[in-house]
Amino acid sequence: MMKNLPLHVKIIIGLVLGILWAFLSSSLGWNQFTIDWIDPFGQIFIRLLKFIAVPLVLFSIIDGVSGLNDTSSLGRMGAKTLALYLVTTVSAITVGLLVVNFIAPGTHMDDSQRIKNRISYEIWTQSAGVEIKDGKNFLADPEYREMAEALVASGELEEAQQNVEEKVAVAKKQKEEPPLQFVVDMVPENIILSISDNQLMLQVIFFAIFFGITLAVVPDDKGAPVKNFISSINEVFLRMVDTIMRAAPFFVFALLAGVVAKMANSPSEVFEIFKGLGSYTIVVLLGLSFMLFAFYPLLARLFIKGMKYKKFFRILSPAQFLAFSTSSSAATLPVTMECVEEGMGVSKNVSSFVLPIGATVNMDGTSLYLAIATVFLAQVHLVDLSLAQQLTIVLTATMGSIGTAAVPGASLVMLIIILQTVGLNPAWVAIIFPVDRILDMTRTVANITGDATVATIIAGSEDELRKD
Repeated sequence: MMKNLPLHVKIIIGLVLGILWAFLSSSLGWNQFTIDWIDPFGQIFIRLLKFIAVPLVLFSIIDGVSGLNDTSSLGRMGAKTLALYLVTTVSAITVGLLVVNFIAPGTHMDDSQRIKNRISYEIWTQSAGVEIKDGKNFLADPEYREMAEALVASGELEEAQQNVEEKVAVAKKQKEEPPLQFVVDMVPENIILSISDNQLMLQVIFFAIFFGITLAVVPDDKGAPVKNFISSINEVFLRMVDTIMRAAPFFVFALLAGVVAKMANSPSEVFEIFKGLGSYTIVVLLGLSFMLFAFYPLLARLFIKGMKYKKFFRILSPAQFLAFSTSSSAATLPVTMECVEEGMGVSKNVSSFVLPIGATVNMDGTSLYLAIATVFLAQVHLVDLSLAQQLTIVLTATMGSIGTAAVPGASLVMLIIILQTVGLNPAWVAIIFPVDRILDMTRTVANITGDATVATIIAGSEDELRKD
């Protein structure tokens, strides 16, 4: 019976069983067993997908680009791709800002705690030389002087700062880079080094496009053997993806069991984590749900005739559940490409070009999360962000999503940069650390769904979409 079930249903079963096992094992005191003997299989799964991702991107792009009859269409397709990715990213940030300002999750905390947070913020601005832009000054009020002195004496501020010192240093380095540094970073110095590092995916894409265009203009008698060789290697990697995906339900079980087991030592601790940051978590999930269940399907139906709501999710569900399990757009890329090509009917020429770029530069879910997290942390500290500061969030999150690595946890560095840009304390990221991994899993689903939607729209506009 299990053999006849669709892959996405098997993955859902594995996912649910993984979470249930984690809760059961933690309640029985078997957490360490789960971490030592089950979680490693989940880590192996991520490694398998990651080691396939880079060569698959390399050979699929070369295969697709070299097969184009008209290489001038590449520039047109590239412009459309970047424009659409920009539209979806800005839309996601706007949705995030609207939801977080309307619900205001940061105001649901106890008022006395928020006042304490505000005083700690003002003490930090004095030591960091940052201007307070909302016009408030709690330190000047004699009513809060004792609270301020107690905070300084307790050493809480220094401890919070030290906890994120390493990420702040990384963020500072990124912030001080020249405005066109990301363009420079796209060009590889050593292609072998770029291929060996998943975070240098843009360099691999640059090389693959350049190689593919050059191969396309080489005379057939010279280029045909190379094209056939690359096409054959690409087919081998696609078969490897198929082989790995047959075991995906088991791997997903192991991965989810490990993730939950590492979060806390008992089910009650897990619930406590979400209870403390419940309103924030709900707001992020609401924003992501709108993008997933309203924005993307509507966008697909608007541009693609015959695209039905159920069909959209039925086709993309294997990639979406895999994205939720791995928290990595890069690791999910091989499966996203398979879903888009076989399910949506997008040609390899388009999918091999649009999707790898999307996995690197299009981070809709991450951008939405960055907007909500920044405003939430400001609300928690009684800081009122002006319209200009919120527009700064839109700009910084849009530009930052281009450089955010397609791996778990990279968005926290980007959040630190945004906090610094609008004059807030970067150490505040520690507040949302406890729920970041779970939210990372959900926003990765939005990231890959946005990529797939854009790829399908581009294919339709280029007449590269299979008619069912």
